[in-house]
Formats: sequence, C-alpha cells, structure tokens
Amino acid sequence: MKHILVSLVVFVFVDLAVSMKEKNEKAPQVQVYSRLPGNFGVQNTLICHTSGFHPPEISIKLQKNGNEMKSNQTDLAFEENWHYHLTKHALFTPEKGETYSCVVSHTTGIKTYYWEPDM
Repeated sequence: MKHILVSLVVFVFVDLAVSMKEKNEKAPQVQVYSRLPGNFGVQNTLICHTSGFHPPEISIKLQKNGNEMKSNQTDLAFEENWHYHLTKHALFTPEKGETYSCVVSHTTGIKTYYWEPDM
C-alpha cells in the first residue's frame, strides 16, 4: 500500500511540474525585415527580431537559400513580464531568385520565416 501511495505522489508531482512548464512556455513573435527597402543588387541588412518568448533558450539562424549566413546577434534581454527578446542581423545584397529566411528554434517548436523584398 505504501508503495502505491508513493507512486501516486510521484505521478502527481511530475504531472504538476509538466503542466507548470507548459503554462510558462510562450512562443516567440518573429519579424523578418530589411533595414532599407528591399531592392535587388543593393547592399542591405537582413534582420530577424524575436520577442515575447519564454523560456529564454532560443536559436536564430539567418539563411540564404538554406545555407547559414554570417551574422551578428544582440544580447538576450527581458521585459517586465519576464518574456525575452533577441535580434540577429546580417549584411546581404538581395538578388532575384534567392531566398532569405530566419529559422527560429525554441522549446515551443522550430519555424522558418521568409524575408519578402519590396518589389
């Protein structure tokens, strides 16, 4: 009987911990844009801004045609509600037919967001 009671307590504790973790997770809001209007053949800066996410563990990759681009990243920062934001950027010269994207990996999932030129 004692073994059953201990198993039940452990089950309830684990279930509660998982429920609390799920409640605290919030997917990032993602914006992919360029510093200047997106014109082909003109150097620009590709920006991927993530915000409002929790927990803070996140990975951002800027890609050209599926290949990771050399980029820089801001420091992770948090807002009053303990949700976080992070931005990654890279110099690029958009060319017609090329695909530019931002791949965001977070505990809530992995998603790809695409930059759209202003043409």
